[in-house]
Amino acid sequence: MKKIALFVLLAFNAFSQNADLAKYINPLIGTDSDFSLSNGNTYPAIALPWGMNFWSPQTNKMGDGWAYQYAAKKIRGFKQTHQPSPWINDYGAFSIFATTEKLVFDENKRESWYSHKAEVVQAHYYKVYLSDYNMTVEITPTERAARFRITYPETEKAYLIVDAFFKNSHIKVYPEERKIVGYSCNNSGGVPENFKNYFVIYADKAFEQVYIAKDGSLDIKLLEATGKHVGSVIQFKTKANEAVNLKIASSFISPEQAELNLQREIGNKTFGQIATEGRATWNKMMSRIAAEGGSEAEKGTFYTALYRTMLFPRKFYELDKNNKVMHYSPYN
Repeated sequence: MKKIALFVLLAFNAFSQNADLAKYINPLIGTDSDFSLSNGNTYPAIALPWGMNFWSPQTNKMGDGWAYQYAAKKIRGFKQTHQPSPWINDYGAFSIFATTEKLVFDENKRESWYSHKAEVVQAHYYKVYLSDYNMTVEITPTERAARFRITYPETEKAYLIVDAFFKNSHIKVYPEERKIVGYSCNNSGGVPENFKNYFVIYADKAFEQVYIAKDGSLDIKLLEATGKHVGSVIQFKTKANEAVNLKIASSFISPEQAELNLQREIGNKTFGQIATEGRATWNKMMSRIAAEGGSEAEKGTFYTALYRTMLFPRKFYELDKNNKVMHYSPYN
């Protein structure tokens, strides 16, 4: 019996680890949310298992716990989120967005129509077509970082928007390094006074112009701002179907740690490499349970539910240059 059991176990492991079970994960399940009925209450978390950061398209206003609703027709941002539930809301959030021809920062004016028919939503990869601007945005995450690929049309007015959100934030742009750094302080209570989510962003294309947004106005003369609500708009010149690639990472500890997280988790890896690794990670985790019988739709329900169990509790530690575990401290 022992020999037979061992053989079955080895055969099962070999089968399950080679199976593409990640295809069954549908992050849109549960996003048909309704506040009045407390229905749905989830968002499509584009993430790795227990990652420190998730990414999600944002259809609702900044600060709304129901940030993504399936029935919504417009997207206004792609948010780095840490939100466990709409009732608890988010903390340390900021967003990325892109427009063409339209120089705008306000989230209510920049939003674009989109369709689920032109949206690909997987645990490790997200893609959507923004019809107002004739462009696509793609995202693939690591635990503390992500790569974006934004494909623009031909234009001299291609814009990248970094929104550091309200409740106090900071932004600084380094045009010569194609780099944007900042922090966001937004939260819904329960955090010490020194709480910040530091972020760093690198683009692979030269900045033609930089605009700094601060508390409702855009300024072409500034490269840095601190205020209740700040951000930046970067202008590019793009050819038809030109992709602008972003590397993004964050840290609850320091800007330097955000840089270290980016170098460790992304480095020189391409968008495709990060996406391939992300899918492999989810396949490895899904392979811990093999579901037999049932329809393809029922397998989707099962593995999507399993994916949800692997989002929280999130990793709230980071690794220093010596790979030693570090935690954000409320004291220093």
